[in-house]
Amino acid sequence: MPDPAHEVTRLLHELSGGDEGALARLVPLIYDELHAIAAREMRRERGDHTLQPTALVHEVFLRLVDKADLSWNSRAHFLNIAAQAMRRILVEHARRRRTRKRGGGGERVTLDEEFQAPGQEVPDLTDLDEALERLSKIDARKGRVVELRFFAGLSVEETARVLDISEATVKREWQFAKAWIQRELASTGGNR
Repeated sequence: MPDPAHEVTRLLHELSGGDEGALARLVPLIYDELHAIAAREMRRERGDHTLQPTALVHEVFLRLVDKADLSWNSRAHFLNIAAQAMRRILVEHARRRRTRKRGGGGERVTLDEEFQAPGQEVPDLTDLDEALERLSKIDARKGRVVELRFFAGLSVEETARVLDISEATVKREWQFAKAWIQRELASTGGNR
């Protein structure tokens, strides 16, 4: 039996090459993993969120499969892009919800405590997204480490492979990025 990760990579290459039948073979192999990422992301959201993990996965598939110009390098690369798409969908949803409120005051969209500084509230998704964008402008690789580790849920080893850096570098950059984002959120009043 072939290694599932290699089979996913092979099917992604076929899909990138224009084989539309590859999608039908790919979905059963990757769907549960994408659903698990979506469920983890949704657990970080407020309890009354209107999106469900299944809808989030379907929206990601719609966005990614129509991108004929994307070339998938590996399963980890696909999961990274899918997690970025989930993040964008959730941020867009949070921003739309915020603008519907009078005065744009916004409703809290909470995440887990990964980026919560001591003595601070858990940041909301739009604040975290803005801080991550600022970090990425300063140091793109640290921003990518956050996307891969936090949003895609990749391990240190998988992140190192995707970025072609050592595991020790991933660990250092992950620690730095978490501290930088915590400080940034605290200094900008990142809790609206």
